[in-house]
Amino acid sequence: MAIISTKAIVISTIKYSDTSLIVRLYTKEVGLVSYLLKGILKSKKGKLRTAYFQPLTQLSIISSHQEKRNLQLLKEAQVIHVYESIHTSVVKQSIVLFLSEILTSAIQEEENNTLLYEYLERSLIWFDSHEQISNFHLLFLLNLTKFLGFYPDVSQSNKNGFHLREGFFTDDLQDKEVIKGTEINQFKKLLGINFDTIECMNFSKTERQRLLQTLIRYFELHLGGFRTPKSLAVLETVFSK
Repeated sequence: MAIISTKAIVISTIKYSDTSLIVRLYTKEVGLVSYLLKGILKSKKGKLRTAYFQPLTQLSIISSHQEKRNLQLLKEAQVIHVYESIHTSVVKQSIVLFLSEILTSAIQEEENNTLLYEYLERSLIWFDSHEQISNFHLLFLLNLTKFLGFYPDVSQSNKNGFHLREGFFTDDLQDKEVIKGTEINQFKKLLGINFDTIECMNFSKTERQRLLQTLIRYFELHLGGFRTPKSLAVLETVFSK
């Protein structure tokens, strides 16, 4: 048995029996790990609190790991970045729930990826500390593909179409998986920018919705078992107002 001390981000939480939770954490040191939190729903004492395991909360944890064990045991957890606005904003909460579902489907490898962890950490801190965030989830998804291995090949980005299945730009616009016209123009706006400039991207509600659907389709084509988030409808409702 190994004792692990690491930073971690809450990916998902599932109720297990009337008193316990199973939480999936993406950790900096050991990657994706599932933990069984026995009795946490009825315990008023101890070092673990239900509130620590809200989606995308950033933690410092100490846990014991046994090889070939599906559910590890979490000994201690502390919140290391207290969000200032995420839990008080309906819009931000909707985005967080959506991204949590995306990450649950998208992060399938258990091995650690320090660069991916640091990207999630930095992005969420930026998200919490800024107000103009209506395009955040779009750039977050596109940049996430860098760490999952299917970021668009931009070497010929001057071409008029983008093949979602193949991941490159093309002038052959006949394939059903090729986006073109207005869709590709909006898609290209996301390439090469950072979070500090996303609000310079002037998307209408319809354009934002279509671009999000394009990005989700891109994930579906490149990740086996990827599921469209159930919270997508909620997110679309929030941004339709």
